[in-house]
Amino acid sequence: MSCQVSVLYFARSAELAGVRCETLSVPRQVTSLQLWEEIVKVHPRLAVIRDQVVFAVRQEYVLLGDQLLVLQPGDEVAIIPPISGG
Repeated sequence: MSCQVSVLYFARSAELAGVRCETLSVPRQVTSLQLWEEIVKVHPRLAVIRDQVVFAVRQEYVLLGDQLLVLQPGDEVAIIPPISGG
């Protein structure tokens, strides 16, 4: 079963994806790593920031890995790459 989530892209992830936000259909129960892989299927150029990206689901930081997420329609997923500067 899948659901529609809002994916927000920030900084370098927005540059690589070519969009700042979009709605994607993803599995309702998915690990954080599987969710990242679903997003990379849509935007393969994001793969280069995999090891540096911070992921947030419903405004809570999530590590990419085995953590099981149970998503609800309309949930917000943010892709936040490292931000440089002072």
